[in-house]
Amino acid sequence: MPTKAEQSEATRAALVGAAEALFTERGFADTATEAVVHAAGVTRGALYHHFTDKADLFRAVYERLEQRLIAHVTEAVGGLTEPLAVLQRGAEAFLDACLEPAVRRIVLLEGPTVLGWETWRQIDMEYGLGMVTAVLDVAMQTGAIRPAPVEALAHVLLGGLNEGAMLMASSPDPDAARERTGEALRLVIDGLAAQRPPR
Repeated sequence: MPTKAEQSEATRAALVGAAEALFTERGFADTATEAVVHAAGVTRGALYHHFTDKADLFRAVYERLEQRLIAHVTEAVGGLTEPLAVLQRGAEAFLDACLEPAVRRIVLLEGPTVLGWETWRQIDMEYGLGMVTAVLDVAMQTGAIRPAPVEALAHVLLGGLNEGAMLMASSPDPDAARERTGEALRLVIDGLAAQRPPR
């Protein structure tokens, strides 16, 4: 028999999973809490035991997607040791993940509106900034990229990634926008490389 804590966690996971599917398909505004409860197979009371309101549930879905994004990027760069390759592969993996319908709609298109720009940015920075900063720090220490203020550069690079992802999400042809964004990003990352002496 599962413990109370396990049952509670299973109920919460069911609600978040059901909400993710419905928010992706219908959007936040057109998803009724009754539909989430029904899809999750739980009571309305269970929903309000775990979440204060629909926006709180949306935030939980959003954060779970951010965690999946980070896991996807981490897996993509696994085994790489060259810092520029890590930056490039990680950026490409992030952009690829942003083509997924749930990420596109919930994280990119609706996240800033539903959560509010400040909260959206705070969560995004919490998940992505540390990873970008760490890679840039190693890249500078090993001489792979030119010296620069690490924190500022991490913000600039993450901002560029987010803007590229937004461009893809709002494009009528996300795949074509993905190609253009990837090309632009490669130019930016290549431009960070330390100057090598002429042969």
